[in-house]
Amino acid sequence: MGKIKVWTRQHKNVAEVLKETGRYITKEEYIRMENQEHSDIILFAYKWLSSNGPNVGKRPADVSYPVWVAFESDSLMLPGENDVIIELEVEEDDITPVNVTKWGMILNYAYIPLDERDAKRHRELMDMYGTNDVEAVMSRFYPELKREITDSWMRLYDDSVVVGNDLKYGTIWELREEWVRDIIYRTEG
Repeated sequence: MGKIKVWTRQHKNVAEVLKETGRYITKEEYIRMENQEHSDIILFAYKWLSSNGPNVGKRPADVSYPVWVAFESDSLMLPGENDVIIELEVEEDDITPVNVTKWGMILNYAYIPLDERDAKRHRELMDMYGTNDVEAVMSRFYPELKREITDSWMRLYDDSVVVGNDLKYGTIWELREEWVRDIIYRTEG
C-alpha cells in the first residue's frame, strides 16, 4: 500500500498535546466529556470497536480507543470555536475503514442484517420475544439475543453486506506529530 492523506477534527488541545509530546491517544475521559450523559452507551460501542476489527493487533498497549479520520477533507464539519482540523499522512494499512451507516447501527445497539431476508427473520425473532435490539443488548434477560446482535456487528468490516450508503470514515490508533501535514484553526470572519 502506501501513505494517504486523511483529516481529523479534534479539540484544539490535541494540537498542543501533539506539539508537546509528539503523540495523542484517545482516552476514556475525553469520550465521557464529549458524550456526557450518553457516555456509558457510547463507551459500550467504542469498547466493542476497540476489541474487534482488522487492525486490533496493531493497537499499542497504552491505547484504549481509536481516533476517527476522514478520507475527504470536505466530509468534516467546519471546526467549531475550540476545534481544529488536522491533516495527516499515514500508512493506508494502519487505517480501518468504517461504514458510517453500520457504525450508526452499532451506536444504536442495532442488529446489522446480512440482507433483507435476515432483517425480516431478526425482526420476527425480536417480536417473538416481545423486545427490541436496544433492550436485548442493555438488559441481562436476553443473552442469546444480545450475542446475535453484537456478533452481527462484525459485518461493519464486511463490504459484501450493504446497508445504507457507502460513506466511510476510518480509525487509527494514535496521532503522531510526524504524520501532521497541516493544522487548520477556525478563522473568524
